[in-house]
Amino acid sequence: MLKLNRRAMIALAAAASAAMTPVFAEDAPAEVPPPGDFSIGSPDAPVKIVEYASFTCPHCAHFHETVWADLKKNYIDTGKVHFTLREVYFDRVGLWAAMMARCGGDMRYFGIHDILFAKQQEWMASQDPVAIIDALKAIGVSAGMDAAAIDTCLNDQAMAEALVKQFETNMEADGVEGTPTLFVNGEKVGNPSYEDLSAAIDAALGNRYRLGNSG
Repeated sequence: MLKLNRRAMIALAAAASAAMTPVFAEDAPAEVPPPGDFSIGSPDAPVKIVEYASFTCPHCAHFHETVWADLKKNYIDTGKVHFTLREVYFDRVGLWAAMMARCGGDMRYFGIHDILFAKQQEWMASQDPVAIIDALKAIGVSAGMDAAAIDTCLNDQAMAEALVKQFETNMEADGVEGTPTLFVNGEKVGNPSYEDLSAAIDAALGNRYRLGNSG
């Protein structure tokens, strides 16, 4: 699990308020409403899972590699789980990745989410911010997005500030200290293996069945 660092968070918030060269413009941003999170699966699913994850977190990439496919196939696609990703930003690179993914909207978000984690070592390989941005834009274009639209999204400083504010508020409210951190029906289960997560989901499903048939 990658631990959150309060000093780094403060620095990130400050960076979001300033021009984040070479992406963000220098104009003062207008306030925007809370951006919200992206979800997948039936809203009526009996089990709700929330994952706090950063696109730059190697442990999150490992979770995606070892857990995500089975979770999606066995629980999300079958209507048992409604899954929500809450983005965490350790640095401006993670923020840029999230803004690019969000630029694709509901239809593309989780497809881009898959690519970002699967190819994390590739698009993060350079120390040059321009090269990283170019790599992120290439991912967006490969997912069917327009390059100019991606530029507009990455230059949305007001959105950057709103995302950082939302992340800090949610993290504080839920007591999240690192990534990935998962919650199953509001209960923190940390960074589980697929077997442990499956057991937690099955327990939640069984509990719901028992409660629904009591009395």
